[in-house]
Amino acid sequence: MSAFVHSRLKPLPLLFKVLFVECSILNYADKRLYCFYLLYSAAPMGTTAKEEMNKFWSKNARLNRPMSPHITIYKWSVPMMMSITHRGTGVGLSGAISAFAVAALVLPDNYPYYLDLIHSLSVGPFLIGLAKFGIAFPVSYHTYNGIRHLCWDIGKGFKIPEVYRTGYTVIGLSIVTSIALTFL
Repeated sequence: MSAFVHSRLKPLPLLFKVLFVECSILNYADKRLYCFYLLYSAAPMGTTAKEEMNKFWSKNARLNRPMSPHITIYKWSVPMMMSITHRGTGVGLSGAISAFAVAALVLPDNYPYYLDLIHSLSVGPFLIGLAKFGIAFPVSYHTYNGIRHLCWDIGKGFKIPEVYRTGYTVIGLSIVTSIALTFL
């Protein structure tokens, strides 16, 4: 390899050496030699990563460290539970909407047939009310908490007392709205 090319490549990392080599400078033999050098001078990644992981886990076991972060080290708080519930209601609502959409496409009969089928089950008013509440609460909670998140996006309500106050407000409004929708 010419001294000019070698001196230009020496300070650069291996990846940049490959990317910035001007192919017009190297002749065919130098290119083959350089590619051979790059391929066979690199350390095998699988063994190195495995060794590093083994060292990491043996050190943690030797020092009797718990896996971190672990759920048992946290003190549960309202904002933490609301974040988990917001994500859960979001996943649940999107899954339910997707399931109903697929069912509407796949099932052979139309909507009035299935509505009559549900009415023919003759379940009591308590179970119907419970089902209504089960649908209304995730929708209302996710909506109100989403509005709370939009307020955070504009920079309002980040102080800890405000976070708790708006959290309790979201919970209260969700319950009241769900009960009101259940009795419709």
